[in-house]
Amino acid sequence: MVRRHELTDESWAVIGPLLAPSRMGRPVRDRRQVVNGILWKLSTGAAWRDLPERYGPWKTVYERLPPLVRRRHLGTAPGPRPAAFRCRRRRGLDDRVRRFHDRAGPPARGRGPKRGQSWPGEAIGRSRGGLTTKIHLACDGRGRPLAFTVTAGNVNDCTQFEQVMARIRIERCGPGRPRTRPERVVADKGYSSTKIRTYLRRRGIKAAIPERIDQINGRIRRGESLCRLDRAAYRRRNVVERCFNRLKHNKALATRYDKRARHYQAMVTIACLRLWLP
Repeated sequence: MVRRHELTDESWAVIGPLLAPSRMGRPVRDRRQVVNGILWKLSTGAAWRDLPERYGPWKTVYERLPPLVRRRHLGTAPGPRPAAFRCRRRRGLDDRVRRFHDRAGPPARGRGPKRGQSWPGEAIGRSRGGLTTKIHLACDGRGRPLAFTVTAGNVNDCTQFEQVMARIRIERCGPGRPRTRPERVVADKGYSSTKIRTYLRRRGIKAAIPERIDQINGRIRRGESLCRLDRAAYRRRNVVERCFNRLKHNKALATRYDKRARHYQAMVTIACLRLWLP
C-alpha cells in the first residue's frame, strides 16, 4: 500500500534512474525506502529524529540525501535527462525567473556564541526579514522548475541570473544537443539591468522585463527611447509565483530547518523533481 507522500510505482520508474548510483562498499538500504523517507520529511517538516521506523534509521536517510542527488539534478544542473521528461511542452519554451525568500528556523541558525550570525557559506544571510535563504529559480510556461540556485538572503537577484540560465538543459525528442536557450525570459523589475539585457540580446532571447522608474527617468533625460515591454507575455509572470507556491507546500522548504546548505539544496532538488512526476 502506498502511503501519503510516498512514490507510486509509476513515479519511481521515472525518478529512479535519475538518482546517483551507489558507490562501492557495503550494500545500501533500499533506495526507494530512503527516498520515501526524504519525501516524508520534505512534506511534514518534522525533525529527522522523528522519522517513522518504516523508513529505516533516520541517520541513514539523512546521510543518504546529498549523495542521492549528487549527479543528475533534472534541469537544476548540467546533465542528461530521461526520455520521460523530454518534450513535455509542445509550444515554445518560455522562461520565468524569480527569487523566493525562505526564513531560516532556529535549527538552521545554529547555537552557541555565534548564534544569529550570517553564514554565507551555508546560504544563510541577514536580510530585511532576518536570517533567510534565497532560492533563485527559473521555470517553464507550465510552472515546472528548470534550474535554481540557493544563496544567502542578502544576495542581490541580478547576480544569480546568468548562473540560473547556464543550468537550463532541455533534452530534445530527436537527435541534437540539449536546448539551453528559451524563446523569451519574463522577470520582474529586480532583473532590469543593462548587463542582463545585453546578455539576453547577445543570445537572441526576447526579454519581457519592465524597467525601474529610475531607469525610465534616466532614459528620458538622455533622450533615449524606452525599452519595449510585451505586456501580454509579462502578465503570465504569475506562472513562476504559482510554482513557488507549490514548492512552499513542502513545510521543510517553507521554513528552512537544515543547517547545511547541501542538505537544503538537495531538498529543493527533490521538491523540484516531484513537480515533474506524472
